[in-house]
Amino acid sequence: MTAYGHWIGGAWRTPEKGHYPVVNPATEEVVGEAPESTRAEVADAVAAAQAAQDGWSRTPARERAAVLDRIADLLTEHAERLLPLLQAETGATTRVTSAMQLPVAVERFRRYARGAMEPHTVPLAPTIGHGSPLAPGGLLGAAAVRRPVGVVACITSYNFPLVNLAGKAAPALAMGNAVVAKPAPQDPLSCLELGPITRRAGLPDGLFNVITGEYPATGEALVSHPGVDMVSFTGSTVVGKRIAESAGRSMKRTLMEMGGKGAAIVLGDADDKVIESAVGAVGSVWSFHSGQICTAPTRALVHRSRYEEVVARLTDYARSLTVGSPVENSTDVGPLISAEQRERVEAYIAGARAEGARVAAGGTRPALRPGFYVAPTLLADVTPGMAAAREEIFGPVVAAIPFDDEDEAVRIANSTPYGLHDYVFAAGAARAWALAARLRSGNVGINTAQRHPETPFGGFKDSGVGRDGGSFALHAYSELQSVVWTA
Repeated sequence: MTAYGHWIGGAWRTPEKGHYPVVNPATEEVVGEAPESTRAEVADAVAAAQAAQDGWSRTPARERAAVLDRIADLLTEHAERLLPLLQAETGATTRVTSAMQLPVAVERFRRYARGAMEPHTVPLAPTIGHGSPLAPGGLLGAAAVRRPVGVVACITSYNFPLVNLAGKAAPALAMGNAVVAKPAPQDPLSCLELGPITRRAGLPDGLFNVITGEYPATGEALVSHPGVDMVSFTGSTVVGKRIAESAGRSMKRTLMEMGGKGAAIVLGDADDKVIESAVGAVGSVWSFHSGQICTAPTRALVHRSRYEEVVARLTDYARSLTVGSPVENSTDVGPLISAEQRERVEAYIAGARAEGARVAAGGTRPALRPGFYVAPTLLADVTPGMAAAREEIFGPVVAAIPFDDEDEAVRIANSTPYGLHDYVFAAGAARAWALAARLRSGNVGINTAQRHPETPFGGFKDSGVGRDGGSFALHAYSELQSVVWTA
């Protein structure tokens, strides 16, 4: 078992306050020990980032791209060691770990190696400037240029720790920024492992720093530090709002990707093929990382004419899944991240039952010891006002809600505080497109739960502020500067 230090200024730093244990959600055994931060250590990480950022911002884009490509190479080279660590600290199944936890992180560094080479200057048409007390007249040229923001605090979520950090750090570094990362306390070890990998790849010391902590004080110290120019956050809406308040006091740029309560709307014209796609998409709430996905379609809104059919299919789907140890290849549904999260999810199920929902599948704790398991649960006959229909549960729980017409479907879909990712399943693409325009959601999938990696990603309402993904992430981690000159 490894006791990690902070990664500050290109070196390990022994923590002044010691360590806290990181627990495997499947075995309840300690995976490793993460460092607890002090305010002074956070300040040291920010100072290291500040000292390194200016030189990196003036480094040629081709050199920045080469470093990011080498980081991707080294992540791949170290896969044999990193994959077991990622699985142990997240509790993800073998399928999710091998397909999503590391390969997507690699691809994100590759994507933003290419992104570093994208043009960041937009030439503007010349214009005649008339003389004024400010300056004489003449022909004016101009350009809008994207410049680095400076020091970026990257605060990440526990469901995909390395993927989430790569999605922030890679575009930030590509644009010439420096990074101070603060991973989620439940599973920060793979993010700490990224520190020496960036150094081996040739990233100058101080440009990538990782500080961790079990308690909110670490993140609070980072967000409030005057040397931080931008905060990029992924996590719960409650925490995100506190971060936004703190960042706003010093006018820091923010990128906030928060909670979701995705609606999968199944229209009455859906044929068998579309219904099958809808059931598969909604079933991913159970089979894909135990529902610990902010984009998950956790509400199945089904036209009353197809409602019982879809509920029956979802019930069969849920009951067919194998709940068990994530290291077993036969396992579909692994544990939740912690005992606290399991209790939270179970409380939502009990609350829905008490409010009159019908538990069509699951609803009881699996007879598995040890581990923080919740059975795939389908709540049928849910009404829009129930907590299970309005609040993010972040577990393997689906709420099925019938509707009578499209207007009602839109009202229900838009009735939660969230607006991150919704889905429309219909036989007619034009009808689905028109319906998508009425959804207050940053992302809409039509007859699919797939995401396109180049689309802008983010949410409406309490689901966040700003967009990343593709070239839009390069925009997010930069400031626009207008440059004007006389011809």
